[in-house]
Amino acid sequence: MPIRVLLVDDVPDVRRLVRTALRFRGAFTVVGEAANGTEAIALTEELRPDIVVLDIGLPDLAGQEVLTRIRALDPATKVVVFSGTEPRDVAGLAARVDGYALKDSQLDYLVELLESLGERRPSQTSRHLDGSVTNARDARVFTRQTLEEWRIPDDVVDDVLLVVTELVNNAVTHAQSGSELRLSLTSTSLRVEVIDEGSGTPDPLPPSSTRNHGRGLHLIDALTAAWGYEPIEAGGKMVWAELLPSSAQ
Repeated sequence: MPIRVLLVDDVPDVRRLVRTALRFRGAFTVVGEAANGTEAIALTEELRPDIVVLDIGLPDLAGQEVLTRIRALDPATKVVVFSGTEPRDVAGLAARVDGYALKDSQLDYLVELLESLGERRPSQTSRHLDGSVTNARDARVFTRQTLEEWRIPDDVVDDVLLVVTELVNNAVTHAQSGSELRLSLTSTSLRVEVIDEGSGTPDPLPPSSTRNHGRGLHLIDALTAAWGYEPIEAGGKMVWAELLPSSAQ
Protein backbone atom coordinates (compact mmCIF):
# COMPACT_ATOMS: atom_id res chain seq x y z
CA MET A 1 0.00 0.00 0.00
CA PRO A 2 1.29 3.53 -0.72
CA ILE A 3 2.57 5.69 2.10
CA ARG A 4 -0.07 8.37 2.74
CA VAL A 5 1.45 11.82 3.25
CA LEU A 6 0.03 15.18 4.36
CA LEU A 7 2.11 18.22 3.32
CA VAL A 8 2.03 21.27 5.59
CA ASP A 9 3.78 24.44 4.37
CA ASP A 10 2.63 28.00 3.76
CA VAL A 11 4.66 28.24 0.51
CA PRO A 12 2.84 26.58 -2.43
CA ASP A 13 6.08 26.10 -4.39
CA VAL A 14 7.59 24.09 -1.55
CA ARG A 15 4.54 21.82 -1.39
CA ARG A 16 4.67 21.38 -5.17
CA LEU A 17 8.37 20.50 -5.05
CA VAL A 18 7.88 17.85 -2.37
CA ARG A 19 4.72 16.51 -4.02
CA THR A 20 6.58 16.10 -7.35
CA ALA A 21 9.53 14.35 -5.68
CA LEU A 22 7.21 11.91 -3.93
CA ARG A 23 5.29 11.21 -7.12
CA PHE A 24 8.49 10.22 -8.94
CA ARG A 25 9.36 7.73 -6.21
CA GLY A 26 6.00 5.99 -6.64
CA ALA A 27 5.69 4.67 -3.09
CA PHE A 28 3.65 7.65 -1.87
CA THR A 29 0.28 9.28 -2.25
CA VAL A 30 -0.20 12.87 -1.10
CA VAL A 31 -3.62 12.76 0.55
CA GLY A 32 -3.79 16.45 1.41
CA GLU A 33 -2.03 19.81 1.64
CA ALA A 34 -2.30 22.52 4.27
CA ALA A 35 -1.03 26.13 4.17
CA ASN A 36 -1.33 26.80 7.90
CA GLY A 37 -1.55 25.08 11.26
CA THR A 38 -5.33 25.19 11.54
CA GLU A 39 -5.73 23.39 8.23
CA ALA A 40 -3.01 20.90 9.20
CA ILE A 41 -4.82 19.89 12.38
CA ALA A 42 -8.19 19.57 10.64
CA LEU A 43 -6.76 17.48 7.79
CA THR A 44 -4.86 15.22 10.16
CA GLU A 45 -8.07 14.47 12.01
CA GLU A 46 -9.99 13.89 8.77
CA LEU A 47 -7.42 11.97 6.70
CA ARG A 48 -5.31 10.14 9.31
CA PRO A 49 -2.16 10.18 7.15
CA ASP A 50 0.77 7.85 7.75
CA ILE A 51 3.20 10.81 7.77
CA VAL A 52 2.85 14.59 8.15
CA VAL A 53 5.62 16.67 6.56
CA LEU A 54 5.51 19.80 8.73
CA ASP A 55 7.04 23.26 8.34
CA ILE A 56 7.33 24.62 11.87
CA GLY A 57 7.30 28.26 10.70
CA LEU A 58 3.59 28.56 9.96
CA PRO A 59 1.75 31.92 9.85
CA ASP A 60 -1.11 31.24 12.28
CA LEU A 61 0.01 28.74 14.92
CA ALA A 62 3.42 27.97 16.40
CA GLY A 63 4.93 24.81 14.97
CA GLN A 64 5.27 23.29 18.42
CA GLU A 65 1.55 23.77 19.06
CA VAL A 66 0.65 22.17 15.72
CA LEU A 67 2.93 19.26 16.54
CA THR A 68 1.37 18.78 19.97
CA ARG A 69 -2.16 18.77 18.59
CA ILE A 70 -1.32 16.38 15.76
CA ARG A 71 0.24 13.99 18.25
CA ALA A 72 -2.88 14.18 20.41
CA LEU A 73 -5.17 13.48 17.45
CA ASP A 74 -3.33 10.44 16.17
CA PRO A 75 -0.25 9.11 18.00
CA ALA A 76 0.34 6.59 15.19
CA THR A 77 0.96 9.34 12.62
CA LYS A 78 4.64 10.03 12.00
CA VAL A 79 5.76 13.69 11.89
CA VAL A 80 8.77 14.86 9.89
CA VAL A 81 9.82 18.51 10.11
CA PHE A 82 10.92 20.09 6.82
CA SER A 83 12.24 23.54 7.69
CA GLY A 84 14.31 26.35 6.24
CA THR A 85 16.25 26.91 9.47
CA GLU A 86 17.86 24.86 12.21
CA PRO A 87 15.66 24.69 15.32
CA ARG A 88 16.86 26.44 18.47
CA ASP A 89 16.38 23.34 20.57
CA VAL A 90 17.53 20.51 18.31
CA ALA A 91 17.51 17.87 21.04
CA GLY A 92 14.07 18.88 22.30
CA LEU A 93 12.53 18.79 18.83
CA ALA A 94 14.23 15.52 17.93
CA ALA A 95 12.59 13.87 20.92
CA ARG A 96 9.12 14.82 19.62
CA VAL A 97 9.39 14.15 15.87
CA ASP A 98 10.35 11.22 13.69
CA GLY A 99 12.80 13.12 11.49
CA TYR A 100 14.14 16.51 10.44
CA ALA A 101 15.38 17.82 7.08
CA LEU A 102 16.46 21.24 5.81
CA LYS A 103 14.73 22.69 2.75
CA ASP A 104 17.79 24.18 1.05
CA SER A 105 19.73 20.99 0.40
CA GLN A 106 18.03 17.89 1.79
CA LEU A 107 15.07 17.02 -0.46
CA ASP A 108 16.56 13.64 -1.41
CA TYR A 109 17.22 12.94 2.26
CA LEU A 110 13.62 13.87 3.09
CA VAL A 111 12.22 11.42 0.53
CA GLU A 112 14.52 8.63 1.74
CA LEU A 113 13.51 9.35 5.33
CA LEU A 114 9.81 9.16 4.45
CA GLU A 115 10.36 5.85 2.67
CA SER A 116 12.16 4.48 5.71
CA LEU A 117 9.39 5.57 8.07
CA GLY A 118 6.72 4.15 5.79
CA GLU A 119 8.42 0.76 5.71
CA ARG A 120 8.16 0.56 9.49
CA ARG A 121 4.36 0.50 9.43
CA PRO A 122 2.87 -2.59 11.05
CA SER A 123 2.44 -5.16 8.30
CA GLN A 124 1.50 -8.51 9.81
CA THR A 125 -0.76 -9.67 12.60
CA SER A 126 -2.73 -12.76 13.60
CA ARG A 127 -5.54 -13.91 15.88
CA HIS A 128 -6.36 -17.40 17.20
CA LEU A 129 -10.01 -18.44 16.86
CA ASP A 130 -11.42 -21.27 19.00
CA GLY A 131 -13.83 -22.80 16.47
CA SER A 132 -17.01 -21.47 18.10
CA VAL A 133 -20.00 -19.98 16.29
CA THR A 134 -18.86 -16.47 17.25
CA ASN A 135 -15.60 -16.81 15.32
CA ALA A 136 -16.77 -14.90 12.24
CA ARG A 137 -17.93 -11.97 14.36
CA ASP A 138 -14.71 -11.93 16.38
CA ALA A 139 -12.66 -12.14 13.17
CA ARG A 140 -14.51 -9.17 11.65
CA VAL A 141 -13.90 -7.00 14.73
CA PHE A 142 -10.19 -7.89 14.74
CA THR A 143 -9.89 -7.34 10.98
CA ARG A 144 -11.65 -3.96 11.04
CA GLN A 145 -9.42 -2.69 13.86
CA THR A 146 -6.29 -3.86 12.04
CA LEU A 147 -7.26 -2.30 8.71
CA GLU A 148 -8.10 0.99 10.41
CA GLU A 149 -4.59 1.03 11.90
CA TRP A 150 -3.17 0.31 8.45
CA ARG A 151 -5.24 3.17 6.91
CA ILE A 152 -6.96 0.88 4.41
CA PRO A 153 -9.76 2.66 2.44
CA ASP A 154 -13.32 1.91 3.53
CA ASP A 155 -14.39 0.29 0.25
CA VAL A 156 -11.50 -2.19 0.51
CA VAL A 157 -12.26 -2.83 4.19
CA ASP A 158 -15.77 -3.97 3.20
CA ASP A 159 -14.35 -6.46 0.68
CA VAL A 160 -11.78 -7.81 3.15
CA LEU A 161 -14.44 -8.28 5.82
CA LEU A 162 -16.54 -10.36 3.42
CA VAL A 163 -13.54 -12.50 2.53
CA VAL A 164 -12.59 -13.00 6.18
CA THR A 165 -16.16 -13.93 7.07
CA GLU A 166 -16.37 -16.58 4.36
CA LEU A 167 -12.97 -18.15 5.11
CA VAL A 168 -13.56 -18.26 8.87
CA ASN A 169 -17.09 -19.64 8.45
CA ASN A 170 -15.71 -22.37 6.19
CA ALA A 171 -13.20 -23.34 8.89
CA VAL A 172 -15.93 -23.50 11.53
CA THR A 173 -18.43 -25.38 9.35
CA HIS A 174 -16.20 -27.83 7.49
CA ALA A 175 -12.99 -28.17 9.50
CA GLN A 176 -14.83 -28.06 12.83
CA SER A 177 -11.64 -26.96 14.55
CA GLY A 178 -9.96 -23.90 15.90
CA SER A 179 -8.17 -21.74 13.36
CA GLU A 180 -5.68 -18.93 13.02
CA LEU A 181 -6.48 -15.77 11.08
CA ARG A 182 -3.47 -13.97 9.61
CA LEU A 183 -3.47 -10.56 7.93
CA SER A 184 -0.46 -9.18 6.11
CA LEU A 185 0.18 -6.00 4.13
CA THR A 186 2.98 -5.34 1.65
CA SER A 187 3.54 -2.88 -1.16
CA THR A 188 2.02 -5.40 -3.57
CA SER A 189 -0.83 -7.09 -1.74
CA LEU A 190 -3.18 -7.32 1.21
CA ARG A 191 -3.32 -11.00 2.15
CA VAL A 192 -5.78 -12.96 4.30
CA GLU A 193 -4.89 -16.44 5.54
CA VAL A 194 -6.99 -18.85 7.60
CA ILE A 195 -5.24 -21.96 8.93
CA ASP A 196 -7.35 -24.82 10.28
CA GLU A 197 -6.93 -28.48 11.25
CA GLY A 198 -9.56 -29.90 8.91
CA SER A 199 -9.07 -32.27 6.02
CA GLY A 200 -10.43 -31.85 2.51
CA THR A 201 -10.05 -29.05 0.02
CA PRO A 202 -12.04 -25.83 -0.48
CA ASP A 203 -13.68 -26.45 -3.85
CA PRO A 204 -16.38 -24.13 -5.23
CA LEU A 205 -19.68 -25.87 -5.92
CA PRO A 206 -21.46 -25.35 -9.27
CA PRO A 207 -23.72 -22.28 -9.25
CA SER A 208 -27.27 -23.06 -8.10
CA SER A 209 -30.45 -21.00 -7.79
CA THR A 210 -31.89 -23.32 -5.13
CA ARG A 211 -28.93 -24.12 -2.86
CA ASN A 212 -28.31 -21.63 -0.01
CA HIS A 213 -24.78 -22.78 0.75
CA GLY A 214 -21.62 -23.29 -1.30
CA ARG A 215 -21.53 -19.76 -2.73
CA GLY A 216 -18.79 -18.38 -0.50
CA LEU A 217 -15.82 -19.35 -2.67
CA HIS A 218 -17.50 -17.81 -5.73
CA LEU A 219 -17.77 -14.59 -3.73
CA ILE A 220 -14.11 -14.77 -2.74
CA ASP A 221 -13.15 -15.36 -6.37
CA ALA A 222 -15.08 -12.24 -7.41
CA LEU A 223 -13.63 -9.98 -4.71
CA THR A 224 -9.96 -10.93 -4.80
CA ALA A 225 -7.09 -10.94 -7.25
CA ALA A 226 -6.19 -14.52 -6.34
CA TRP A 227 -6.98 -17.20 -3.79
CA GLY A 228 -5.98 -20.78 -3.07
CA TYR A 229 -5.05 -23.29 -0.42
CA GLU A 230 -1.93 -25.10 0.77
CA PRO A 231 -1.85 -28.35 2.80
CA ILE A 232 0.10 -28.26 6.06
CA GLU A 233 2.52 -31.11 6.79
CA ALA A 234 1.34 -31.50 10.38
CA GLY A 235 -2.25 -31.76 9.16
CA GLY A 236 -4.87 -29.27 8.10
CA LYS A 237 -4.60 -26.54 5.52
CA MET A 238 -4.13 -22.84 4.91
CA VAL A 239 -6.68 -21.06 2.72
CA TRP A 240 -5.50 -17.66 1.48
CA ALA A 241 -6.80 -14.74 -0.56
CA GLU A 242 -5.14 -11.58 -1.84
CA LEU A 243 -6.30 -8.11 -2.86
CA LEU A 244 -4.02 -5.95 -4.97
CA PRO A 245 -3.03 -2.38 -4.06
CA SER A 246 -4.64 -1.13 -7.29
CA SER A 247 -8.00 -2.25 -5.92
CA ALA A 248 -7.18 -0.75 -2.53
CA GLN A 249 -6.47 2.82 -3.61
